[in-house]
Amino acid sequence: MSAATFTISELAREFDLTTRAIRFYEDLGLLTPTRAGLQRVYSARDRTRLTLTLRAKRLGLSLTEAKDILDMYDSPRDTTAQLEKFLAVLGSHRTQLEAQLDELNSNLEEVRAHEKKARATLARSRKSTSR
Repeated sequence: MSAATFTISELAREFDLTTRAIRFYEDLGLLTPTRAGLQRVYSARDRTRLTLTLRAKRLGLSLTEAKDILDMYDSPRDTTAQLEKFLAVLGSHRTQLEAQLDELNSNLEEVRAHEKKARATLARSRKSTSR
């Protein structure tokens, strides 16, 4: 193998993934390795797409959204359309995350209120049993 190609095992090791996960990304069309007999041969392009796919996952994007964005860069479309699509996906995702954050903050307030009430009840209980 040349320096510009990678085996599935090399990518799995580098990205701390299972080979099954990499094959799944391949099945979704995120990666398109060539074949050398039975062995998959991944290019530098595949490695970059895997890096970007994992980054998209960390951002909370779906694999479909990641693929749509990555595929735009392979198409002859102009950069403006690509950036508009990317911003739309990110904006939608940000809105979803903000809604989840609002819900989490609300839940945290409720938990804090219950903790405060339980501590007060416990303090009264301890005070009454120490008499």
